Amino acid sequence: METTARADAPLPEEPVSLLAATDWNEEWKRLQRIRRRADDAQFWNKRSKSFDSKDAPSPYVRAFIDLVDVAPGSRVLDMGCGTGSLAVPLALAGNRVIAADFSDGMLAETKRRVEATGAAGVEPVLLAWDDDWEAAGIGENSVDVAFASRSIATADLAGALAKLTRAARVKCAATLTLGASPRMDPRVLAAVGVRNLHGSDFQYAWNILFNAGYAPTAAYIDSLRKDTYDSREEARADFDRMLTDVIDPRRTAELAQAREKLEDWLDAELVPNETAGRINEKGRAEGRLKIAHPRTIRWGFLSWKPEPAR
Repeated sequence: METTARADAPLPEEPVSLLAATDWNEEWKRLQRIRRRADDAQFWNKRSKSFDSKDAPSPYVRAFIDLVDVAPGSRVLDMGCGTGSLAVPLALAGNRVIAADFSDGMLAETKRRVEATGAAGVEPVLLAWDDDWEAAGIGENSVDVAFASRSIATADLAGALAKLTRAARVKCAATLTLGASPRMDPRVLAAVGVRNLHGSDFQYAWNILFNAGYAPTAAYIDSLRKDTYDSREEARADFDRMLTDVIDPRRTAELAQAREKLEDWLDAELVPNETAGRINEKGRAEGRLKIAHPRTIRWGFLSWKPEPAR
């Protein structure tokens, strides 16, 4: 028998798109609270000593410069410049570059790189994401291109993207992790049975920008990472740090079990390094041992115009 809907019947609940309704920045912040060690200047001051200011441009650097496609003669903000691996070649190509970082050590390496190459037009600036950029001379529309290469280290991803957008007249860009954080080796975590909650910042940045009305374009840069160590103890310490970043140390039984599985993984993967002592692209000497299978870190490259598209 054919039935008809009553005119006074309640309408079905209106479907809601979670893509549009979700506050992706708040979700990102929630996941960030899981991390036990935030980026800080002292950590990067120490790391800066292991970088060589005379190393050749890496495949990542070449790929990033090709993708960001800065017009010669531009004024550029390189936020989180590190040792100047992007700022210097951009300056050598005829651009004026504000090389900003929150680490004195990294800026010192940038200055050494500038002196070694004779690059003109690099202005080092001590600046953190959460600082007052206006007070540092980086106001609205103050540069042509503003970018952050593998360097968004802040508690507020949307705020960082907004600062880049506000500073740029022509173009903004950023690279962020597409999968696991470079600090984490997902193969190890999978082998010990631990779920990785780190990384995927690229997906959050895309959603934040899109929901704010921008039209980002995307590309991907694969970076091959060869992990080497001078001893098994050094390797164990590096991977144990990954475990304690994910497993609460108070969960002693779970941590002990993961460490046992880590030893099995090291038995299978830690092998002699036939190129021990060779200087790698970061200027560091390779260790006597290596992880048998290099890992690929995939970076997501985002580029957007500073005016909303809709």
